[in-house]
Amino acid sequence: MSSSQRSLCPLTLLVVLALSACTAAPGTPAAQPAGTRLQVVATTTFIGDMVRNVAGDRAEVTVLLPVGADPHQFEPRPSDAAAIAKAQVLFMNGAGLEAFLEPLLKSVGGQRIVVECAQGLPLRTVKEDGRMVADPHLWYDVRNAIHYVENIRAGLIQADPAGRAVYTANADRYMAQLRDLDGWIVEQVKQIPPEQRKLVTSHDTFGYFARRYGFEVIGAIFPAGGVEAQPSAQDIAALISAIKATGVKAIFTESTVDPKFAEQIARDAGVKVVTKLYTDSLGGPGSGAETYIDLMRFDVQAIVEALK
Repeated sequence: MSSSQRSLCPLTLLVVLALSACTAAPGTPAAQPAGTRLQVVATTTFIGDMVRNVAGDRAEVTVLLPVGADPHQFEPRPSDAAAIAKAQVLFMNGAGLEAFLEPLLKSVGGQRIVVECAQGLPLRTVKEDGRMVADPHLWYDVRNAIHYVENIRAGLIQADPAGRAVYTANADRYMAQLRDLDGWIVEQVKQIPPEQRKLVTSHDTFGYFARRYGFEVIGAIFPAGGVEAQPSAQDIAALISAIKATGVKAIFTESTVDPKFAEQIARDAGVKVVTKLYTDSLGGPGSGAETYIDLMRFDVQAIVEALK
């Protein structure tokens, strides 16, 4: 979901946590004992999926957020603190996505390697409550996801040097799949006439996607202020006018968002509404979005079908 729509952690989180791509916090844990599995925590479902693809059988991966949870609004449970306390490596998105993590790390203490998957990538910014903040949804450009995998590989090797060959081979195989995915998306988008590649979504989530794959973001139903903020009558009227003026064909909402505003705007603007895209979380069993690659394929197919 949107960085402009939710209450994002300030950019200073990146400084406070001091999490460069592979930095220990506050120190590097002891070497991995032979014959044991690396204890790993990932914040989100899609990062957990990426980590499992690289780690294979050498790590036990615990994901903090359940399927369908919003990382912008997530409130950690005691079990999450316990998982972090025993973790040797923690993988996070960064760029302000996990506002809950700073106090949780402070309360847990201890030593673990913390890997910020988005570290090293240029960030787009969005306006929220009168200030510019980072948009954390970098994984919607698959080239950025490949960079995530490079950081994941480096973190796993730092924690478990004996597994270097396994992590390298797994990462190479997975990155090849991601390069294929990126090419597939480019080809799928060609089905949409360029003048129809316009997006209206629940939240300002698709900026990186739009920039990579040639879309124009016309607007969002919830432009700023967090999920608790409701669009005003003026906001809705302005968005309807923009939809009509630009020839937008469909409005897209996320699987975790009540579609009532989208359905109202779609009726008034005379366009269709697609009520289930997966953004900050993978889908559950049978959803068709159970992995990061599946999520991207699911969303792209829905977008292409609605706009072509």
